[in-house]
Amino acid sequence: MLKTVNTIKEARSIINEWKNKGLTVGFVPTMGFLHEGHISLIKKAKEQNDKVVVSIFVNPMQFSPNEDLEKYPRDFEADTKICEKNNVDMIFYPSCEEMYPDGFCSFVDMTGPSKELCGKSRPIHFRGVCTVVNKLFNIVMPDRAYFGQKDAQQLSVIKRMVKDLNMPIEIVGCPIIRESDGLAKSSRNKYLSESERKAALILSQTVFMGQKAVENGERDAKTLCDIMKRNIETEPMAKIDYVEAVDFDTVQKIDTLKGTVLVAIAVYIGNTRLIDNFIYTV
Repeated sequence: MLKTVNTIKEARSIINEWKNKGLTVGFVPTMGFLHEGHISLIKKAKEQNDKVVVSIFVNPMQFSPNEDLEKYPRDFEADTKICEKNNVDMIFYPSCEEMYPDGFCSFVDMTGPSKELCGKSRPIHFRGVCTVVNKLFNIVMPDRAYFGQKDAQQLSVIKRMVKDLNMPIEIVGCPIIRESDGLAKSSRNKYLSESERKAALILSQTVFMGQKAVENGERDAKTLCDIMKRNIETEPMAKIDYVEAVDFDTVQKIDTLKGTVLVAIAVYIGNTRLIDNFIYTV
């Protein structure tokens, strides 16, 4: 039966009971407004673990002052129904005061993987991500944690943090889930007007085009990115933040595609910033 827990003390108490019985715990950290992408993570966690915890916490620390913290979509009632339907065992739903009590002043920061791509236009974002995920890992103590490939840089950053800090947690990356027309599922899709929603298809079309070019033998990173940029520029409503090819493990820019490569894009459609990517092993 699904339990909703608001305090760290109660969450730890329940999870300790599970651990004492030798049960494994799978963890899906989210900011809520759950969609099919999150459901795919929950299903994978159910497959691989005895118990599944979903956290729902819109983390203020990863939003810059000019970003969309206040209007970030929230629907806890719908989220609870999704968790019930998919046999989640616990929702951890803390307040900001519970996560960041008065006097909070400790942060987890990272150089390297967090500084490129989204890190350039959102300089405090990954410090906020690493800090909250570190706290959540310490509270939930999962055996495995599940992250979507849509946020590929986040996936790489979390893998590096777990490795560097010797956390006994397996990080499981799960494929991008798309709408029937190709648009990557995202809570921010809700912001798009009807015309913006159509314009947003330029992201997935560009990603598929780039992947095809790599499959056909393109190995020069600049040539690949230029092809993709030109395609995005055919959509008048699109404004490019970045189109880059990087090494997936280090998130450092590359000149030639070799090893496991992340080709990632961030594009503004109106005021909404959307991301998409593909990962390819040469």
